[in-house]
Amino acid sequence: MEQIPSFNEIIEKSIVNNWERDALSDYKGATLQYHDVARKIEKLHILFENSGIGRGDKIALCGRNSANWAVAFLATLTYGAIAVPILHEFTAEQVHNIVNHSEAKLLFVGDVIATTIDGTKMPGLEGIIYIPDYSLVISRTDQLTFAREHLNEMFGKKYPKYFRKEHVHYYVDRNADELAMINYTSGTTGFSKGVMIPYRALWSNFDFALHVLGNKIHPGDSIISILPMAHMYGMAFEFIFEFLSGCHIFYLTRIPSPAIIAQAFADIRPAIIIAVPLIIEKIIRKKVFPKIQNNRMRLLLNMPVINKKVNQKICEQVSEAFGGRFYEVIIGGAAFNREVEAFLHRIDFPFTVGYGATECAPIIAYADYQTFVPTSCGRPVVHMEVKIDSADPANIPGEILARGLNVMLGYYKDEEATQSTIDKDGWYHTGDLGTMDADGNIFIKGRSKNMLLGASGQNIYPEEIEDKLNSMAMVTESVVIQSGEKLIGLVYPDFEEAKLMGFSNEDLVNIMEQNRQAINAVLPAYSKLSAIYLHEEEFEKTPKKSIKRYLYQVKN
Repeated sequence: MEQIPSFNEIIEKSIVNNWERDALSDYKGATLQYHDVARKIEKLHILFENSGIGRGDKIALCGRNSANWAVAFLATLTYGAIAVPILHEFTAEQVHNIVNHSEAKLLFVGDVIATTIDGTKMPGLEGIIYIPDYSLVISRTDQLTFAREHLNEMFGKKYPKYFRKEHVHYYVDRNADELAMINYTSGTTGFSKGVMIPYRALWSNFDFALHVLGNKIHPGDSIISILPMAHMYGMAFEFIFEFLSGCHIFYLTRIPSPAIIAQAFADIRPAIIIAVPLIIEKIIRKKVFPKIQNNRMRLLLNMPVINKKVNQKICEQVSEAFGGRFYEVIIGGAAFNREVEAFLHRIDFPFTVGYGATECAPIIAYADYQTFVPTSCGRPVVHMEVKIDSADPANIPGEILARGLNVMLGYYKDEEATQSTIDKDGWYHTGDLGTMDADGNIFIKGRSKNMLLGASGQNIYPEEIEDKLNSMAMVTESVVIQSGEKLIGLVYPDFEEAKLMGFSNEDLVNIMEQNRQAINAVLPAYSKLSAIYLHEEEFEKTPKKSIKRYLYQVKN
């Protein structure tokens, strides 16, 4: 294994080198500079030390993205404790289970979570700390109570004059395989597993980002954090890389609606945009498509002489919708709609699609937008190798396997699941099906768990059918399920558009039947839809906006 530097030393260096720069802001709220972050980290270290928290103890964090959440996470790592980020979208029961399963001693909670959880259901906790001001919600030891009540006094005694750069000294992680955090998955199967992420995986993901974006992202650049930091995708590429690069990170502290996101892009004008497909698709469909889908625009786009100029103009408008100052938009976390992807490619919009998994902290494949092959999800990244478990990887889909520094240590307290996921040669079995061309470009076909079998044993990938369906009239999103030998499409229609057009429910049923006939005309016989049913509300999703398929399966 190559020599891997201490990750906490890199955090320390970034804080010292960017001491006077803006670091973390709650959008339309307070800003912390790097020296403010250092001061808050130091106070939390004093709190941990004087309340009896030891190196290797678990500290859980559950709340919406905020500057104080980020500080608490950095304080945990740089103290030598193990961070357990918990998605704030989880139910109270899931939070209780994760806290208990991880054996966390402290829990940091946001304002909403504080009102939903029940401290009595987490008996192993020594205390619950309120993220907005680090006050105690619950304390079960005199040590913790005393330490919190006398924190400012203790800090003043330790640093009687000023807290300065030379006082910043953090726990040094010497062993690359040392456990840094346990990240519980948000997968679509309904069961959350604790992914053990070592320091080497945090470093190798940062090193990858440095390789591909280091000369594009500079100290002082602004970034918007949209994705939950408790999810590895948002954690690695909207927070860790940027913080270690001296950037200024803005947190959208409430649920970011498309309108809020659009406003934030205009105000902050980020240097790079990290997003899941749903966010991009919503902005494109609501802000861009209505402007270009009129007769005049269609006419102009069909004129070869000026078509290029028109596309250029459209690209400028789309870029402006995202702030107009970014190097590229990186999309990951779920499948990207082919219609939107084809449109962005046609206008030469600087976007790319990456691929990863929590178990790889998270990156597996990526390509810069200038070399990105449409419909792929990039090529294996630095420190990682990828292979397809197939006799003909270029043409016959097989399971995607990954190996390298990014791969987890295993699942916490679940040796059986670890052994079934990481084989004896160190290959991580992703559960995704894909192909890989001669140049290393990876093309995802779907999840092996989602794959359906046709009546004669044919492999059916529901994601491919859904992708076609999602581009059809009045369809917002869809799920394809199997009932006996029949395939059924569940569709959540664009009710907003239907209302504007004066369409009744009966009209929508008729439109879906036309959609069904149109899609069946291009599908193989074994994957044709026998019916499309209307779904009255949005499908329930994971934090990375993948539909929780297990909720919509037919019990045969």
